[in-house]
Amino acid sequence: MILFDFNRLTLFLTFCGLMIVGCSNSEDVSIKEEESETSITEEESTNTVKDKEPQGEVSFFNSDLVYDGYILVSGATSNRVYLMDKESNLLFDWPLNNTNLGKDATLLPSGKLLAMLEDNNAQIKFGGFGGKIQLLDKEGNIEWEFIYSTQDYVLHHDAEMLPNGNILIQTWERKTVAQASEAGSNMNIELFPDGIIEVNPATNEIVWEWHAWDHLIQDFDTTKNNYGSIAQNPHRIDINYTQLEDGDMTHANGLTYDKEKDLIYLSVNFFSEIWVIDHSTTTTEAATSQGGNYNFGGNLIYRFGNPEAYKNTTGTRRFFNNHHPNLDFQNNSKSIFVFSNGQDLEQSTVYELEIPSVFSLLPNEDNEPKEIWSFTDSDLYSPKVSGAVPLPNGNVLITEGDFGLWEVTRAGEVVWKFNKPGFYWRGYHFDKDSPEIKALNL
Repeated sequence: MILFDFNRLTLFLTFCGLMIVGCSNSEDVSIKEEESETSITEEESTNTVKDKEPQGEVSFFNSDLVYDGYILVSGATSNRVYLMDKESNLLFDWPLNNTNLGKDATLLPSGKLLAMLEDNNAQIKFGGFGGKIQLLDKEGNIEWEFIYSTQDYVLHHDAEMLPNGNILIQTWERKTVAQASEAGSNMNIELFPDGIIEVNPATNEIVWEWHAWDHLIQDFDTTKNNYGSIAQNPHRIDINYTQLEDGDMTHANGLTYDKEKDLIYLSVNFFSEIWVIDHSTTTTEAATSQGGNYNFGGNLIYRFGNPEAYKNTTGTRRFFNNHHPNLDFQNNSKSIFVFSNGQDLEQSTVYELEIPSVFSLLPNEDNEPKEIWSFTDSDLYSPKVSGAVPLPNGNVLITEGDFGLWEVTRAGEVVWKFNKPGFYWRGYHFDKDSPEIKALNL
């Protein structure tokens, strides 16, 4: 089998105009990422690798400081998931069975790929939509599939396998104009808020769920039950914070799970925040304001990045749209990396922030976490996708979505770059002797 011509595919997609078109509102510029569907080429990629061909241009600025590991690359415009080394040599390439990548793909310790894919019949198609998730073996055989895609809901962006084998997946759900009005919306349009479901792959049963819609507040319509002071209720979500005409209300784009505290960290792009949600609740409790280890039910137990989103005038805003909430498990989940796209600033920044030992979310208080480390550069700017991963030697692997990859030291030295025209969702690091790599029998 033959690998497809990556350069030809990139030129074709560029010609077809699949680059992302921005949209804005009065409070922040919200570029609609990944808005167009990715085309599938006739020559679908396979895991047959010829002579470890380079995947792009690599620059070593200080090779002595570069960490020698492998990178799993999810390429959105190229519709590929592949493994490469720091010379950009192709090591492994997964077939996607003539299905478009729906953003995230994760390599599991078994060597299998958990991939969000696009449902060809999806009816909700905001940037990053999926609708289908599969577990693929290294030959591309489908070992498990779950489709959650109708006119009323769709899977999107990101998923994560839990220690018990269940899978957390992001969802969008449709709310009618009448439902939105009853919830105090001031826009008179359908809305599409975010949710999270937990699926047992042995049965395809949804065993737990959380919905942002259950935790709204607004100060627009005094006749509604959720009317109140947004500033005095920081655990709730302002339904009218974003004002996008297509109704994409929150546009969460990534999640991660803290198994020690049983918490979900959700990146909410259009709010420029990370929301922390208690996973220890039952589904019934998750729809209320009580229950769970923190006794907030499904209300937000913590949020950070943009105090303006809940009308808090205290605390400094750091995020201007954001991606990839990434707990540093090397540091016992005591810190989190976040890529701030910086759309209003036209400058991206990677932050490492300290996870508070005790979550405090109070009105008119500075609730923002302590900054441990940050990195920016005049050349670092991607208004969409992107992320950052800590490496074992202390360096940080950065995905700049419309450029490629960087490796930087904690002192801010750029030691390595990878570039090829394209659109990169994320890059994940793997040690050469990790279980994931050993399972591939490279």
